[in-house]
Amino acid sequence: MLHSRKADDSPTPAVYFLMHEMSIVQSLIEIIKEEMAKNAAVKLRSARLQIGQMSAIVPDALDFCFSVITEGTELEGAELIMDMVPLKGVCRKCASEFDIVEYAFTCPTCGGSEIETLSGHELALIEIEVE
Repeated sequence: MLHSRKADDSPTPAVYFLMHEMSIVQSLIEIIKEEMAKNAAVKLRSARLQIGQMSAIVPDALDFCFSVITEGTELEGAELIMDMVPLKGVCRKCASEFDIVEYAFTCPTCGGSEIETLSGHELALIEIEVE
């Protein structure tokens, strides 16, 4: 259950996910509405996001929150398109670039452990399609 409570009356982890995604969607909608106003748009058709693998965003929860918040507004029915960005890194020892798999921050080329992340933390609104 999404709204169940533990014995100590604190919210369950599912509620925390929804609260996190809900605040993200609220900020996203503010940005979308500002852009629509600037361009005299009246209806949102779609919004495209880039979401990094390590951004702590649950896509299904984000989509659910977007549907709930936009219901009854000019944004209702808009498609939320989420492009997932893989976690990539570069080894500071040998300069090899690679995909970080299963959160193993070890260089597959030299075994080095000084890894700088290049992508995977993103959360960006890339484009909106409006009428």
